[in-house]
Amino acid sequence: MIPQNIALLTDSCADLSPQLAADNHIYVLPLRILCADGEYLDGVDIRGADIYERLHRGELPQTSLPSTENLGEILKQIREDGYDGVIAVMLSSGLSGTYNLVRLAEEYADLPLCAFDSKSGSLGQGLTLLQLAQDIQNGMGWTELTQQRAPQLIAGSHPFFSVDTLEYLQKGGRIGKVTATAGMLLQIKPILTFAEDGQLTSAAKVRGRNQVIDKLVDLAVKACGNHQRYNLAVANGGAPEGMALVREKLTAALPNYDHLWEGEIDGTLSVYIGDGVLGAAVQILDDEM
Repeated sequence: MIPQNIALLTDSCADLSPQLAADNHIYVLPLRILCADGEYLDGVDIRGADIYERLHRGELPQTSLPSTENLGEILKQIREDGYDGVIAVMLSSGLSGTYNLVRLAEEYADLPLCAFDSKSGSLGQGLTLLQLAQDIQNGMGWTELTQQRAPQLIAGSHPFFSVDTLEYLQKGGRIGKVTATAGMLLQIKPILTFAEDGQLTSAAKVRGRNQVIDKLVDLAVKACGNHQRYNLAVANGGAPEGMALVREKLTAALPNYDHLWEGEIDGTLSVYIGDGVLGAAVQILDDEM
């Protein structure tokens, strides 16, 4: 039977606040973070601010996939809550095996489960889930959601992030030491986005913090192009004042948005990008992509 009561599932890298997730019937599977004093669940008993403190002390936590047991418990809870189908939008497979973990669960879950690779994270991932929640509330059905809408939203999501330092990307093995050292010496602030394969890639490089905000907005505007319907999102990792400026300039440049959402960078991504992070995203809603 085609599911009628649809739940949404994601992981802690979607950067949804507990209230926002609850309000939109989104269940969150936490990734695990391994620290010097034990294992924590991202967004449950450890968050971005905790990671920043540890990084500043010289500790470099490790990240790990969610447990299959935790996934099974969440799917059981979804069923007990009265849902008869689940759409999952997970962190990019280019960064994590979380999507594959959930995709494999399609075989044994006791209710229909359709998993999507967001090819993104944080803003891009969260935007897709929140728009799907709106579509479900507006009566969109399972077939349209899974065959058309979710793929459209994923393809139309364009997140951009500034990284205040390249140090943690280098320590985490995401970039080379020479690149990181040169970047820090020149005070280069890279703007990152996601490539088509879901890997992090450079969208731009600016020198100094002051240019970061204008470049984030410029990239979002260019990604929007001539599209008339779109959602916006902004995020920060330990930089709320900067996020407020991004929001102000982004909404001035793109004032006709359907929705605007805010987020805080999760603990998992914070391990690799540190604090001082700013993000801006646009999600195209037009039928023609």
